[in-house]
This record gives sequence, structure tokens and C-alpha cells, in this order.
Amino acid sequence: MTLPPLAAKGAATIVPGVDDHLVYIAGAAIVLIVFLVGSRLVSNMVVRTLERRHMRTDMIVTGGRVVTFLLIAVGVMFAIGLAFQSQNLTLAGILLATIVASFGVQDLLKDYVSGYYVLLERHIRQGDHITLEGAGSGVVLDVKLRVTLVKTDSGDLLVVPNSELFTKPVTVHVGAVERAAETTKPEPPG
Repeated sequence: MTLPPLAAKGAATIVPGVDDHLVYIAGAAIVLIVFLVGSRLVSNMVVRTLERRHMRTDMIVTGGRVVTFLLIAVGVMFAIGLAFQSQNLTLAGILLATIVASFGVQDLLKDYVSGYYVLLERHIRQGDHITLEGAGSGVVLDVKLRVTLVKTDSGDLLVVPNSELFTKPVTVHVGAVERAAETTKPEPPG
């Protein structure tokens, strides 16, 4: 039986007298420590930047935590790849994280794309009185890219994701004269 080329007899070790696996595990620990410290430093920079932009306190805290989590997760993936001497594990981890994140932001992206069409088509405008299926009725206060703000008839603020406006029936209560010009085609000259 022959040994693989890298494990051949007399092959040099990374650190003489120490098993190579321990060296890789120690390297992985060092990489993880560097990412832990780096995540703290980068998180503090992000927090200071958000504070200078006068963001809300909860957004500042969330931003710092997200940056810390992401950097630690990347560090763990690199450390595992180094410890097991296979970057395939790192790539698989990054791929898995990307797939999970894409499922997580799917609804958010759907709201933004729907908001783009709601704003583009302008069927619903600020000041319109609308009725939403299953949510009641009210006056549109603002149409933003991701959500539409509606003040209900009882005075509450209803935040409606634009994907709901795009996929479910919405009744817009306006005078027929107001929108007749928008919905009718001009008569061809004749």
C-alpha cells in the first residue's frame, strides 16, 4: 500500500514535533479570534457612523448587532474550513447562508417591487379613501416604496405592505368624475 503524496514518509511537517492537525486547529482558533476582535471594531465603526447620521437608537443597536453577527459567522466558516483543511466547507457554509438569507428577504423584496408598481401605476394616491380586503377602510396618508400608510376610519394607523395592495383587491372610493378622465380612452377623431 502506498501513501498519498502529501503524507509520504519523510514529508516535512509545518511545525517540527507537532502534529499538523493541531497546527491547523490552532490556526483556526487564531482566525476565529481575529474575526471576533475585528467584528467588535467594525461594529463600533458602524455604530459611530449611524450615530453621526442621527439614526434612531434602535436602528443603531440593530445595525451594530447585524454587523457583529455577520462577521462572526464568516469567521466561524473560515475557521472550520481551516481546521478541517478544506475550503469546500467554507464555500458550502457561505452558500447555505446565502440561500437562507434569500428566503428571509423574499417578502421584503416582494414589497419593494410591488411598491414600485403601485407608485408607477398611481391607482392609489395620497388622500384616496380605500377599502382593503380583510383590513377595513381608511384614507391613504402616504405611499412609500415598501409600505402604504392608511389612517383607518377609527383613527388608527394601518401600515400595509405594498405586496398586499398589489395582490389583493382594493376598492378606491373616489368620485366618478375625478377618475373618469384617467380610465377612459379618448375618442378617435372622426
